[in-house]
Amino acid sequence: MTTAEKPDAGLAEYARGLAAELGCPYAERRRETLTGLARKHAGAADGILVAGPQGLRFVAEGAEPLFYHPSMAQIRVKRLMEGGGDALVEAAGVRAGDVVVDCTAGLGADALVLSYAAGAGGRVMAVEASRMLYLIVREGLRGYASGLPELDEAMRRIEMVHGENLQTLRAMPDGSADVVYFDPMFARPVLGSASLRPLRSYAEERSLGADAIAEARRVARRAVVLKDHKTSGEFERHGFRRVRTSYSAVDYGVIGIQ
Repeated sequence: MTTAEKPDAGLAEYARGLAAELGCPYAERRRETLTGLARKHAGAADGILVAGPQGLRFVAEGAEPLFYHPSMAQIRVKRLMEGGGDALVEAAGVRAGDVVVDCTAGLGADALVLSYAAGAGGRVMAVEASRMLYLIVREGLRGYASGLPELDEAMRRIEMVHGENLQTLRAMPDGSADVVYFDPMFARPVLGSASLRPLRSYAEERSLGADAIAEARRVARRAVVLKDHKTSGEFERHGFRRVRTSYSAVDYGVIGIQ
């Protein structure tokens, strides 16, 4: 853990706090380059987490830098603000006041769109198994400034949870959410999705199990939703009804709860 160059006292204290949370060494930046720090700690660290005025950035050899940005979620929320639609919101049937569990948060794009749709009276809990992704997205949601008050408010309302989605669901009471959502890392990448390329280096890649689906059905009051590649057999394997198919590589499926 380190900081950007010439940090003020507040940024250095923030970085030390994150280092303590992660249980990793904190290195004062001084005049060291990131390459120099990586060389100095070679073999003892997977990468370097850098705290700067624009947020956190994780750099590791052989991988693209990882940092928080709302990316396409910002465009999707703007579309909703202008009265347009969103494929996920429509497939999930999310409305104001809903409680939603996003079991595969990743970089938080879908959670952000769902948070905006659920509104100030709703709640979105976003679960992420990767500790590094969880930390970077959690801090990004707390501090990123988009210039759109509605978007920033939707970010701040998201509750990030670090853990496995199966264990998280098992700890939840029956019928405690309106919608439970899964977006597992596709076995077949969607070509041209630049925003997902860094994610593949850090995400916990696990197939969706029947036990997680069973827990989701117990927790959800209204629907369990799955997003996956349109050629995936997961929809049929788990009993999801495809509710949205198009020329896009992505489909949505729903299990309705009676």
